Amino acid sequence: MSHINVLDPGASPLDYYGFELRRHREAAGLTQRQLGDIVNYTGSLVGQIETARKLPTQEFSERVDAALGTGGLLSRLVALVMRSQLPGWFQQVAELQARAGAIYSFDLGMVPGLLQTRAYARAVLGALDTTDLDDRTAVRLDRQRILVREDPLLYWVVLCEAALHTEMEGPATMREQLGHLLSFEHNPLVNIQVLPFRAGAHAGMTGSFDIYRFEHDPAIVYTEGYGSAHPTANPDTVKNCSLRYDHLQAAALPLKDSAELIRHVMEERYGDQLA
Repeated sequence: MSHINVLDPGASPLDYYGFELRRHREAAGLTQRQLGDIVNYTGSLVGQIETARKLPTQEFSERVDAALGTGGLLSRLVALVMRSQLPGWFQQVAELQARAGAIYSFDLGMVPGLLQTRAYARAVLGALDTTDLDDRTAVRLDRQRILVREDPLLYWVVLCEAALHTEMEGPATMREQLGHLLSFEHNPLVNIQVLPFRAGAHAGMTGSFDIYRFEHDPAIVYTEGYGSAHPTANPDTVKNCSLRYDHLQAAALPLKDSAELIRHVMEERYGDQLA
């Protein structure tokens, strides 16, 4: 008989999730293997999640909720679990992103995290540190749920053309990533403009930044350093960055032309043709 770890549900959101999963599974009279068979996962994975050794996914949570009749408990908890796994310095930022009604993002050199594919995110996160890379990638991708929630926010991105040419993990990864950007072409709530090389000097030369806007609270400007987050609601900073963003939008290609450039780079540089 395998040893059953005793979890402290108050230790962390991940421990609480595992505790609740085990409690509901045992109440249903199922072994880990039996539950795994029902939801099409291995019993071993169920055990790892119950003992807080593996992160649950949204899909896993939804299947288990349906199988155990938990009323969506685990599906609600998984967002809290994922957010708790973010670096401490970024957790406040993730909360701001989740509360924002609109995010305006400018990025100098890469596709922003909310639009990254799994392979692209792994390449970015694993550039210097491959520790727990699968879990860190899953946590980053989970943040993207704010784009498809019941009341999705407005997400506007101005992306330097350099991001289309900086090859992450080879042509296949880039084809997939640029194709993912194009999948938002007809989504009015996710707008992607490309700032072309020919724009020359521009209002964002000093660095990437985001502007978070809220329905009832002051706007916040967010910039990021190495292992540090810098959100500020300073009115002068917000005013300055808002003006910069207006100029960046004006200098960038229109939405349709931006999609055409992304398509062109994907086809010419990474050897793929869209149907």
